[in-house]
Amino acid sequence: MNNWKIFQEQHKDRFLEELLALLRIPSVSARSEHKPDMQACAEAVKTRLEEAGATIVTIYQTDGHPIVYAEKIIDPSKPTVLVYGHYDVQPADPLELWHSGPFEPLLKDGKIFARGACDDKGQFYMHVKALETFTKTNSQPTNIKFLIEGEEEIGSPNLATFVKHNKDLLKADVILISDTSMLSMENPSIDTGVRGLSYIEVEVTGPNRDLHSGVYGGAVANPITMLAKMIASCHDENNHITIPGFYDDVLEATTEERAKMAQAPFDATEYKKDLGVTELWGEKGYTTNERTGIRPTLEVNGIWGGYTGEGAKTVLPSKAFAKISCRLVPNQSSAKITEKILNYFKSIAPEGVTVKAEEHHGGEPYLTPIDSIAYRAAAKAIRTTFGKDPIPVRGGGSIPICALFEKELGLKIVFLGFGLDSDNLHSPNEKYNIENFYKGIETIPYFHQYFAEMNA
Repeated sequence: MNNWKIFQEQHKDRFLEELLALLRIPSVSARSEHKPDMQACAEAVKTRLEEAGATIVTIYQTDGHPIVYAEKIIDPSKPTVLVYGHYDVQPADPLELWHSGPFEPLLKDGKIFARGACDDKGQFYMHVKALETFTKTNSQPTNIKFLIEGEEEIGSPNLATFVKHNKDLLKADVILISDTSMLSMENPSIDTGVRGLSYIEVEVTGPNRDLHSGVYGGAVANPITMLAKMIASCHDENNHITIPGFYDDVLEATTEERAKMAQAPFDATEYKKDLGVTELWGEKGYTTNERTGIRPTLEVNGIWGGYTGEGAKTVLPSKAFAKISCRLVPNQSSAKITEKILNYFKSIAPEGVTVKAEEHHGGEPYLTPIDSIAYRAAAKAIRTTFGKDPIPVRGGGSIPICALFEKELGLKIVFLGFGLDSDNLHSPNEKYNIENFYKGIETIPYFHQYFAEMNA
């Protein structure tokens, strides 16, 4: 057992307790009432980075939530790895569906149940403990920088400004991100890309006030009904998105890439059982893994209007609302797709209602080369700790800042995620396997070692 493993075994209980303390901070970036919690969480991250051995740790205030920067430079001639992560989390709603308090971490069946357990506190914290491992064993092979932000879950609105103004500070040879998942501990994988995002909100207005549905029903257009019809028109019978020009710029996956994706184990029966559904749904002509990785999508994230309280109220509502997001694939532009969606909803507004549609936020898709030194170092690190080669797959989620990093810093990104798709990210009862947490802390140091060796 090498010195890294010995140190990690000796301190693993403390590592877990430190993570639980971070998870108790309700750092919800989308809610203004949590602004003090955001500052508190940034301060906690700063403290942990200092304890881990970072020689410079600074909290940078932004027009939104703080950014935590840290570094430990051992030798300017050695390669530098910039670790990116985020300490903000999604809102915990609906609270009634949680089996335990979202900010009261529960350890059960080898898992940590808490908001942010996997996305992304549990994952970025693996890198903090990897740094501590290097510091305490005097074995750091690369220069390491950290950029831990507090606005990823709301589209990173202030990160671009920070990156543009701090290019020298963030100078590195590669960016390492653990905000993705792998297929399973039995079948480790590395995401070779993430999808982009376009997020809009639609408001449909009918009469100037809520009406009695008996007196006015059948005579006045119901905004909820009209909105439902508009949303339904976004897909055809093959579940193909009907918005004009939506697929114009899609970079189609090659036959070779689809063949590699097909190597990933997939049990449709188990998949449906885990989700509690009787049938799968998606674009005709593609497998489930392809639908969630190499194809763009359009989903309704929320819809509301009228009376939703207890009991009955016969009302024809004045307004109806929906939040709609699209996941985008390489070559698609979030700005172009957002414009197409906004124009589509405005153009199909039925007579009798008015439609207002506006953008929330977006991000670009990203692909990482699998022939790079950094990718090969990540694959070798996984081979070392898992005993098998990782399967290259495309991630279905979005990390909006990836394209920004490449554009502004000229750096490629490697995704080294240890979450699982079943970890309930953005959902009630988010979880992270304790085994995965420890496996990440074990694997990450090998990435740095191999990246240094391959760059020598």
